Amino acid sequence: MVKVKVENLTKIFGKKNQTALKMVEEHRSKTDILKKTGATVGVYDVNFDINDGEIFVIMGLSGSGKSTLIRLINRLIEPTSGHIYIDGEDISKMTKEELREVRRHKMSMVFQNFGLFPHRTILENTELGLELRGVSKEERVKKAEQALKNSGLISFKDQYPTQLSGGMQQRVGLARALANDPEILLMDEAFSALDPLIRREMQDELLDLQTSVQKTIIFITHDLNEALRIGDRIALMKDGQIMQIGTGEDILTNPANDYVREFVEDVDRSKVLTAENIMVPALTTNIDVDGPAVALNKMRNEEVSLLMALNKKRHLKGIITAEKAIQARKEKLPLTEVVEPEIVSVSRDTLVGDIFEIIYDSPTPIAVVDGSRLLGVIIRGSVIEALASGSNNNDEEVLKNA
Repeated sequence: MVKVKVENLTKIFGKKNQTALKMVEEHRSKTDILKKTGATVGVYDVNFDINDGEIFVIMGLSGSGKSTLIRLINRLIEPTSGHIYIDGEDISKMTKEELREVRRHKMSMVFQNFGLFPHRTILENTELGLELRGVSKEERVKKAEQALKNSGLISFKDQYPTQLSGGMQQRVGLARALANDPEILLMDEAFSALDPLIRREMQDELLDLQTSVQKTIIFITHDLNEALRIGDRIALMKDGQIMQIGTGEDILTNPANDYVREFVEDVDRSKVLTAENIMVPALTTNIDVDGPAVALNKMRNEEVSLLMALNKKRHLKGIITAEKAIQARKEKLPLTEVVEPEIVSVSRDTLVGDIFEIIYDSPTPIAVVDGSRLLGVIIRGSVIEALASGSNNNDEEVLKNA
């Protein structure tokens, strides 16, 4: 279900707005508009939908318009033209009072600079949004404490911001936003000021929180690796325009234009692609139904020396090798008696970078599983092919280490 819908959204800074807007409608370039009118187009005729419960990342370099765009969505900046719909309501037409209610109850924002009050305790900082909404003391303490528990900060509730590290302060900022129980969370470069290790921890924490709170998150970043790591979909911006919207896989493998292609060429694919991206269909045998002759016939036809062994429920039980199938035929044993249960498996979201050492030491293909259900298998060739198919310069170095 669509939670946020943006239609023909444009923001022009400076004079001669209407002349500049007409030039936007004529699809004139941002540079041409600046020369003719002296006006700067911050956001240029942007359109997209964001689904309920999605992490939608808006990314781009400095000056691309990403921070302007997120402020247009909650009308901290007024649009020059276009529409912003939340649950079908056009907030671009709301009065100040109506907009205030939307901000209080539907949206919360997390900024890069934490925005904590040094004279308030962690609990009092977390209560702030609820306090501004007029929530009773008892109720807001209850909600703030729950938000701090969810963020692993409840033991610090009586301390002050200066007593916490930068990463912990940002967690308080996130807890404060979540205490309001917003439907939409806006995050503007929220982790950019953090050290790399703490930043990664915050990314993990956000993903963990999302599994339980299921908010619609609009996340701004200039870091492609961060976008690829946390985003369900990514919108890549340049000069106020969206160059491409898609999953990380879409953007890496099917860049929409030369700008996107150049933007992603240096990405280390081993840290982006997952087991699900590179797995191939598995050759299987149903050990509850098939006999040794059937298994051997499959191996002969497919020119392989082993099959993945599944039961009637399609659960992975191990492997059947040609040697074991021949033994079963000679000794008239069912395949269930000769299954080799020891098999290396990974989940569908395991990063390719984490698969290298595993597959290097594994004598058999690696099974990709969802619980006990077999999804596919990974062979060395599929790992190398996936990485070598891109143009990025890190691939050769990655393959050397494989």
